[in-house]
Amino acid sequence: MTKAAFQPENPDDFPDKDKILIGISSCLLGERVRFDSGHKKHSYITDTLGQHFTFRPYCPEMAIGLGTPRETIRLVMNDDEIRCVGTKTETLDVTDALTENAQQQADWHRDLCGYILKKDSPSCGMERVKVYKGTMPERIGSGLYARVLLDNFPHLPVEEEGRLGDPVLRENFIKRVFVFRHWRDLEAEGISMASLTDFHAQYKYVSLSHDQQSTRDLGKRLADAAGEDIDDVAQWYFSELMRILTIKATRKNHVNVLQHLQGFLKNDLDKEDKKELSDTIENYRQALLPLIVPITLLRHHFRRHPKPFVARSKYLEPHPSELMLLNTL
Repeated sequence: MTKAAFQPENPDDFPDKDKILIGISSCLLGERVRFDSGHKKHSYITDTLGQHFTFRPYCPEMAIGLGTPRETIRLVMNDDEIRCVGTKTETLDVTDALTENAQQQADWHRDLCGYILKKDSPSCGMERVKVYKGTMPERIGSGLYARVLLDNFPHLPVEEEGRLGDPVLRENFIKRVFVFRHWRDLEAEGISMASLTDFHAQYKYVSLSHDQQSTRDLGKRLADAAGEDIDDVAQWYFSELMRILTIKATRKNHVNVLQHLQGFLKNDLDKEDKKELSDTIENYRQALLPLIVPITLLRHHFRRHPKPFVARSKYLEPHPSELMLLNTL
């Protein structure tokens, strides 16, 4: 019932080129592709993220011909090798089929800016998938399709639908998707040292909220890279930036960034405004207010007292405000 909205007849002909292209497990859009002919439609994904993302649905189990309904499959440790086999039919082994199929999707995976996978799936689970050793399972595995995707595209933002219920993980994933899309746009224009330096300036405070020392090291290394091959510089820069952004942003780091931004206003605000801003940041530090409150106040002051460097920064609005991702941090 959602297929027409999310999966064009020609998967390469997406109706809204302005939306960000995201891969997704088909069942999360309501497609009846699960072993029991059911689905796992996720309303936040379809109704909220669907306003900003175009989804490319894919079910590797259906793609290799398992059909629906079908026998369930699971990951099994066999002589130190993980295989994907049927739960009832011992001869049903789809390990190679799933792995090869995942490799065959690399061309369209390359066009994505993110991927949302189905948790716990032996094909699509990102992490903590059950692996059976005899009759006792351990949550130590990854789905075979997911593993190939992650190995082939280590910087691609990838998340499971179950983890999107965590406000920090949800915001982190969506923020990385927008950064990834911005980087793709930069690559399309042609990266120069000047444009790379400007890109870093835009995301410096975002990165500082995740890991301050790594961000300072990244900035220093970039400053020392003048004269190096720009393609090499861009490759290591983006690799390190995406690594930093996978680290959870902390309240302590956010407070540090907020106070740093507050410093740009020290000559512009009167005593009452300064106290209000300081109190608001302190209340956020004590978890009495969500992050959106000091950020909204800073936005207000910077509209009245513009600072070009701050205006270029993505920290105060790393993603569309209507997603309300900062309201629960």
